Amino acid sequence: MDAGDTWLDKAGITPYRQHPTLTDRGMDMVQASSILDRVLVLEMVRVTEAAAIAASRLIGRGDEKAADAAAVEAMRLAFNDLYMDGTVVIGEGERDEAPMLYIGEKVGNAIGKGPKIDIALDPLEGTTITAKAGPNALAVLAISEEGGLLNAPDVYMEKLAVGPGYPDGIIDLNKSVRENVEAVAKAKGVDPHEIIVCVLDRPRHEKLIGELRAIGCGIMLIPDGDVAGVIATTNPETTIDIYMGSGGAPEGVLACAALRCVGGQFKGKLLFRNDDERSRAKKWGITDLDKVYDLKELAKGDCIFAATGVTDGSLLAGVKRMPGGKLTTDSVVMRASTGTVRWVKGEHRLERKDA
Repeated sequence: MDAGDTWLDKAGITPYRQHPTLTDRGMDMVQASSILDRVLVLEMVRVTEAAAIAASRLIGRGDEKAADAAAVEAMRLAFNDLYMDGTVVIGEGERDEAPMLYIGEKVGNAIGKGPKIDIALDPLEGTTITAKAGPNALAVLAISEEGGLLNAPDVYMEKLAVGPGYPDGIIDLNKSVRENVEAVAKAKGVDPHEIIVCVLDRPRHEKLIGELRAIGCGIMLIPDGDVAGVIATTNPETTIDIYMGSGGAPEGVLACAALRCVGGQFKGKLLFRNDDERSRAKKWGITDLDKVYDLKELAKGDCIFAATGVTDGSLLAGVKRMPGGKLTTDSVVMRASTGTVRWVKGEHRLERKDA
């Protein structure tokens, strides 16, 4: 694949910003942000690279907290090298729950004078995966202009997603699992049993998995990492048609930022287990607790999404240690206003003692 190609080009699918039928179906072109123009796309890749490299040193070591802490510290240091006035809107938790990259924390070296940027981040998406040396661990972030990303509380979110090329409104959280599968199958021109659905492998999904088995469609169970799971619906090479199930709401916003860049549809509904979680949501300005969110409500306007692989996965290769203290990284960075997807292969020459 040429450097400028995306998986959409390779599959013969026109990115949605240029696709007349998708534009007609309500997927409007995204206005470019003059604020984000000042933040180089590659700088975001450097941030995710730093987090991925730090976390990679703890792959398979069985220590989730240490791997996450290493990624968090590295990402924060990388952000603070950038000329911007950044605010973490989705991070490692609230201020009293996280020592750094907490919600509301300011990052960048131009606080009060640089471009105002909202940041959603997950320095290590897949802490358990990393600790066990499993697949699909990522360092992930998204940035937008101020107010461009939903300040999602750290609760569960019911998620339903498909990639580009389908009629607008093809998926609906108010419809049954069977109705959604059959709608996608009809639009794709296949039988429902030919549809493949990605689901997090969790006990809470036992009923969902049973319904999918009854339909006869394929199920790809993933141990963790639902950002990668949602993005996989946009890549024909993964064969995944639909993402279904519940996962973290912050990860839902990150996934939506990616879908804004390459196309696709997403529906999300916050799930609250107790009054404390409901109170937390209201604290962050969410008044309609039963609202079903659309893609454009979770990630508005222009945004940039970047990710670097920590371990090998369907989206990206993991960090590789080479002879002579050299590291290689595999990253992707996307922008909503242009629909551009860049694949970045990094080669990092580090001191032998740090590699």
